[in-house]
Amino acid sequence: MTKKRALIVDDEADIRELLAITLNQMGLEVDEAATLSLAIAALNNKPYAFCLTDMKLPDGSGMDLISFIQSRYADMPVAMITAYGNAEIAVEALKLGAFDFITKPIALARLRSMAESALALSSQAPGTPKNVTQLIGNSPVMGKLRQQIARVARSQAPIFIHGESGSGKEVVARNIHHSGPRASAPFVPVNCGAIPAELMESEFFGHKKGSFTGAHQDKQGLFQAADGGTLFLDEVADLPLPMQVKLLRGIQEKAIRPLGSESEIPVDIRILSASHKNLNDEITKGNFREDLYYRINVIELAVPTLRDRHEDIPQLAELFLNKFTKEFNSPPVQLSAEALSSLMNYAFPGNVRELENTLQRAFTLCDGTRIETGDLQLKNQIRSTTGSPATAQRKEQNTAQNSGQNAHQAPSLTSDQAVDRQLSASAASPEGAELHLLKGQSIDDYLATIEKGFLEKALEESRWNKTAAAEKLGISFRQLRYKLKKLNID
Repeated sequence: MTKKRALIVDDEADIRELLAITLNQMGLEVDEAATLSLAIAALNNKPYAFCLTDMKLPDGSGMDLISFIQSRYADMPVAMITAYGNAEIAVEALKLGAFDFITKPIALARLRSMAESALALSSQAPGTPKNVTQLIGNSPVMGKLRQQIARVARSQAPIFIHGESGSGKEVVARNIHHSGPRASAPFVPVNCGAIPAELMESEFFGHKKGSFTGAHQDKQGLFQAADGGTLFLDEVADLPLPMQVKLLRGIQEKAIRPLGSESEIPVDIRILSASHKNLNDEITKGNFREDLYYRINVIELAVPTLRDRHEDIPQLAELFLNKFTKEFNSPPVQLSAEALSSLMNYAFPGNVRELENTLQRAFTLCDGTRIETGDLQLKNQIRSTTGSPATAQRKEQNTAQNSGQNAHQAPSLTSDQAVDRQLSASAASPEGAELHLLKGQSIDDYLATIEKGFLEKALEESRWNKTAAAEKLGISFRQLRYKLKKLNID
């Protein structure tokens, strides 16, 4: 089998020799070049698995070589050698297209790790990554986003993903990870706003047994869990300032110190982060450190809102409805033309996540196999000029009046209507309100408890005949089956 070949570009002979010996030991053939012109000639003459170049060259710079490789051999990974502490040059190299960088004096373990990543990247077959949620939609903005992901995935540069809540920032992060050289390594997502402040250091860096009360055994932190792969910091703007300082050091030094440990542990991770907040505004307010911002925001990707790609709604709707059909083992359900039109004209402040939730609710509540506009229960949010707020408000009032009349005429209450009525009764009754407060539940948990009670009672009265119970509640069998699964009723 032909050995893979690497190109080393540096004007110092002893540096080239050190790098060549290390790469030879890894089974690579190595060519050397002392100048930019010799490097370009070598690249035009032979194929290389990857290239490693110094920043300063007698007849140019490493940046010039990176630009040349990006224009002519974009699939070949190239890494930059920089002076110690010259972070600005490294960042510029990453932005220009370098997949990674290494500082002088060169650590051989770091060189080997980088070479392995480069070889994995150069041998990676192009195409769609497997086992990862794909970005759905053929709109121009989605086409641009896919191109950006394909380009940045090959780099090791930290990436900040900005977009509104529900727009799919984690899906973008997963696609970046699975399209790059770390695809076979762990992808570790963490919601920075969901970890209590007092537990953050332990969660990120781990701890040693006995380091604090309750530390009964050693614990591996998120940095170690992601070693060799990607750590995704979702809602990074929610990190408290003291934790931002510690996170910055871990990223800079590529090493972490668990609580209670006397030594640091080296880690090799790629940092991807995301937030719906504007980090520049957070810096101005004093909520986010500027030095951390420049560390995590080497490259920024903007995830479009659903309003910016409403032409993708039919494709997304079909995907979600097929998903629900398989998940609940139900007959296929389709959108009526009017319902699809309503979706196309809705603003979707909650983006793709709201679309999925809307369709799941409609899938459950619709009669038969067709979703009508009323099943969507869309809020008063229109995407374009389909009426003034006053007109929309009058429509909403008329709809509420009609719903009230229909409910009065109905022979039986659905479980949803029964829950609403029970909630209203509790709100009107001091005893009911007091009971709700004493339970200490959220409104969602409280409603779920009431609904579960109605369902169980209907099942008991029907001797657990689900078809009869559905008729008693005034809902379809599919709706009943969905509710039983949601509420864990056997």
